[in-house]
Amino acid sequence: GKHKDHKQQGSTTGRILSGQAIVKKLIRVGHGFDAHRLVEGQMLVLGGVEIPYHQGLQGHSDADVLIHAICDALLGASGLGDIGKLFPDTDDRNRNRSSRECLAEVHRLLQSHAIGVVNVDATLVAQAPKLAPFVDSMRSNVSADLQLDQSFVDVKATTTEGLGFTGRGEGIAAHVVVLVEQSIA
Repeated sequence: GKHKDHKQQGSTTGRILSGQAIVKKLIRVGHGFDAHRLVEGQMLVLGGVEIPYHQGLQGHSDADVLIHAICDALLGASGLGDIGKLFPDTDDRNRNRSSRECLAEVHRLLQSHAIGVVNVDATLVAQAPKLAPFVDSMRSNVSADLQLDQSFVDVKATTTEGLGFTGRGEGIAAHVVVLVEQSIA
């Protein structure tokens, strides 16, 4: 059945294990968004995948908007801040850093708070290049970094039909929703 604990925000569910113990899980949703400008002379990295293209994303790290949005969604769902707080661009250790390293660190932080990732649902917004051929590799990378079965990670790619900064080819954006759960006493 459903239980409400007024000391914590979010939904909880109770499960009977071994016919005796009731384990409550706090369920929380997080949303992440990131966008970066496309520029000449940079590699294009999305979901940890290097994508052949004449432009890449400008940023302090590898500017992987997909992974950045996933990190923000996970941190937000867990009440642990955001990617800018955890990996500030004022820290030279983060310059050109692989965003997959950041995602693995965020995952370890969640685990240290007994928070598990249930699923990730992501949408990349780009007029070009075509991203569909790379989506499965992105899903594979994210699921490996979060130690999730790939069926719990979805990445979609869409355009804005020429509208806005993504439609004009000025940048790429990512929207992400995640579900996390935390065991509570």
